Amino acid sequence: MAMKSNAAEAMVPEEAQGLKPLYLEAVSRVERLHRRLLDLIKDEFDRMGWDDINPVQALLMFNIGDAEMTAGELRSRGYYLGSNVSYNLKKLVETGYIFQERSRADRRSVRIRLTPKGEEVAEVIDELYDRHLKSIEKVGGLDVEAFDGLNKAMSRLERFWVDQILYKL
Repeated sequence: MAMKSNAAEAMVPEEAQGLKPLYLEAVSRVERLHRRLLDLIKDEFDRMGWDDINPVQALLMFNIGDAEMTAGELRSRGYYLGSNVSYNLKKLVETGYIFQERSRADRRSVRIRLTPKGEEVAEVIDELYDRHLKSIEKVGGLDVEAFDGLNKAMSRLERFWVDQILYKL
């Protein structure tokens, strides 16, 4: 196993070797941040006594907001990060958080939107974010400039990864 790693390192230009630990840290941090966000949402729901939905489903409803769309649009707009959107949508319909109806124009297409119960979940997430904004600069040391730089860097990384897939680089 170590031989494969050494062989791979030999193929990377020497100047990029210093970049590798930073790149791997960033990849790991993105994953951890997403998990921490899910933990924050779960903690909020635990305090409220809500246990019939999970944090991924709550984020899904927050991202839907007041829009009406198809499951495919959820994925293509980047609103859903999981691998099984159909399962979560089915659960949210069954538990009364999402309305689901066939499109009048294309009977094969199913449109979804939040029920009042789903809108309440989206509002709880919105309020959670608003609470964070009240202290994120003072406590977290993150201001507009920091977020602007962070968002630009993450956008470039996302574009790089998309190009790797699209152009088989």
